[in-house]
Amino acid sequence: MHKGRLEAFSDGVIAILITIMVLELRTPKGSDLSDLRPLLPVLCGYALSFIFLAIYWNNHHHMFQVVERVSGSVLWANAHLLFWLSLVPFSTAWMGEYPLAAWPIAAYGANLLLCAIAYYILVRALLSEHSPDSILARAIGDDFKGKISLVPYLVAIPLAFSRPALSYVCFAAVAILWLVPDKRMVRALGNHGNHGNHSGVQPRIRGGHE
Repeated sequence: MHKGRLEAFSDGVIAILITIMVLELRTPKGSDLSDLRPLLPVLCGYALSFIFLAIYWNNHHHMFQVVERVSGSVLWANAHLLFWLSLVPFSTAWMGEYPLAAWPIAAYGANLLLCAIAYYILVRALLSEHSPDSILARAIGDDFKGKISLVPYLVAIPLAFSRPALSYVCFAAVAILWLVPDKRMVRALGNHGNHGNHSGVQPRIRGGHE
């Protein structure tokens, strides 16, 4: 199985999730701009979740540009990530319906935290299939940005029960952190290109029929 199938499946799932969120949006019950006011929490929640899904898609895409092979454990780690991402439309809709209620905000934060943990697990699974001096390993490095991203989620969840507005600040902080272009993968590929082409290893799945 070529790694391209994993990428194509993941791309399709994320595209469907964005479509589901769009279909959850309702038109205003009037023709004036003021009629949009009740929908603002829903629209803001959609925009925030769209940004997060776009960030995951971008990071996933760039990471797999430097992946040489995948295994059964990588497939399951990727499916684990897609499971938590698939709950984003649900948690977004609940939070949009009750934008200042503690449990919907906490559930949204927990959903984002579990997505981040799942992505971290996927990265570890991929690294276990590559040598320490592989392009992927050099690109990931110590993954400080990925680890520090967990902190705002851990802070946002309990804040939902006392200062819900600050929970949104935490969510936005993570989004802004990842909206800043991450050049690790591009830099790793560029450096590798200066020393020749890829290793010549054809991307493949390990742990099954080869």
